[in-house]
Amino acid sequence: MSRARITLDRDFTIGEVPRRLFGSFVEHMGRCVYTGIFEPGHPEADENGFRQDVLKLVKDLGATVIRYPGGNFVSGYDWEDGIGPREDRPRRLDGAWHTVETNAFGLHEFVDWSRQAGTEIMEAINLGTRGVDAARAIVEYANHPGGTRLSDLRAKNGHKDPFNIKLWCLGNEMDGPWQIGHKTAEEYGRLAQEAAKAMRYVDPDIELVACGSSNSRMPTFGDWEQTVLTQTYNEVDYVSLHAYYHEYEGDAGSFLASAVDTDYFIESVIATADAVRAKGKHKKHINLSFDEWNVWYQRGRDTEDQLRNVAKAGWREHPRLIEDKYNVTDAVVVGTLLNSLLRHGDRVKIANQAQLVNVIGPIFSEENGPAWRQTIFHPFSRMAELAKGQILRLSVDSDKYENERFGGTDLVDVSATWNEETGRVALFFANRGLEEAADVEVNLRGFDARRVLRAEVLEIPDGGDRFTINSQENPDRVGLKPLEGAKANGSELRLSLPALSWAVVELDVAKS
Repeated sequence: MSRARITLDRDFTIGEVPRRLFGSFVEHMGRCVYTGIFEPGHPEADENGFRQDVLKLVKDLGATVIRYPGGNFVSGYDWEDGIGPREDRPRRLDGAWHTVETNAFGLHEFVDWSRQAGTEIMEAINLGTRGVDAARAIVEYANHPGGTRLSDLRAKNGHKDPFNIKLWCLGNEMDGPWQIGHKTAEEYGRLAQEAAKAMRYVDPDIELVACGSSNSRMPTFGDWEQTVLTQTYNEVDYVSLHAYYHEYEGDAGSFLASAVDTDYFIESVIATADAVRAKGKHKKHINLSFDEWNVWYQRGRDTEDQLRNVAKAGWREHPRLIEDKYNVTDAVVVGTLLNSLLRHGDRVKIANQAQLVNVIGPIFSEENGPAWRQTIFHPFSRMAELAKGQILRLSVDSDKYENERFGGTDLVDVSATWNEETGRVALFFANRGLEEAADVEVNLRGFDARRVLRAEVLEIPDGGDRFTINSQENPDRVGLKPLEGAKANGSELRLSLPALSWAVVELDVAKS
């Protein structure tokens, strides 16, 4: 039996929980849009073609902001293709994913869908094949009230009132050689600076995200951020980070410790941004937008076969692409990544799990068929629901385990929040141990815990193993169930976490 002792204090907080931390991502890639959120003719589609079964799951997930329309797709995308009468929209080749884009779903449809979903829009612009003029034009089209060619065109196309999109990404992964229109840091920094200025001339109230590194292993990581921020510091509000993780050759221990890399990545970008701030004698802080993150099996499983099949089959509309089926281990890792994001919520103000449906998504759907929750849905939905108020600073003394990539790593990973308005403390735990349960003791300083309001756990189901997934035939095989034995008494909480599990405990507390 492993053990962990956690101490939290009412007066030691990190900052307010950023609601944009629980964002997602919709890209024109694979079946995320077509047969994902949009499928005219589906039995549960409305008059707009929006799948209501998927929309219900999106609302249950609790996503607060959705990044759109890419991703690699956006670097070759002309936003004008997705407006106006659908029958007049052009069919285009999308080189990023070797598919045919019909443009049946575009900006107006996404705005209407987002309003149904109750989510904020995070719009990405093309700085791969396009530039300053297209950047200012889409802001005018989307946000200007009226009386100009582009704002009047929006009204003609069905939306008299402006969209009021406030959050914009200045391109996508421009540091990556795979990107259409890939640029050096100097090239991108100058273009982003000028695009940002032109966009703000149209709408000075928008918020802008500069492209950071595509992952912490990029050879330009660090230098890229320093160069780009040196040029754009006065024009942007955020710098982006992207990271994906998967299990390498059965090394479950290293995979379960992936959040150690997330912590390092975040803290390195903060240090670089603050160094640029100091050198430039800037007053404001640049915050972080972790606008792509997830478990993604980029090698192995179905990904390589799907990519080969797409290329072999030629140009097709919305083929199946990187449709990972998530298991128990993946869900626990996602829980630890969420913990890392929350623990850094003083600087990570936006985060987007990529993607929303089908394409490495927490939601899976079938064409003309059902939609269901993948295993990774559950940690995200509970944290989005319960992580409110102040992020608590924790002291963690946990037994450790050795793994190849990260060395000695805490077996128990945790984050916590305190909502003074409701008098509730929420704690989010992961037990990385593959074989042993973990006894956890939480010392609650400054709180009087009156009762456990909720205690739930995601673990290996009876008769299953760590590779167990949810499927069309058994969509609820892995999910949350009551966690037995969690007891709160005054200033102490005790619980036992099953091996390889993610759990949430919500307490009713008073100040002591």
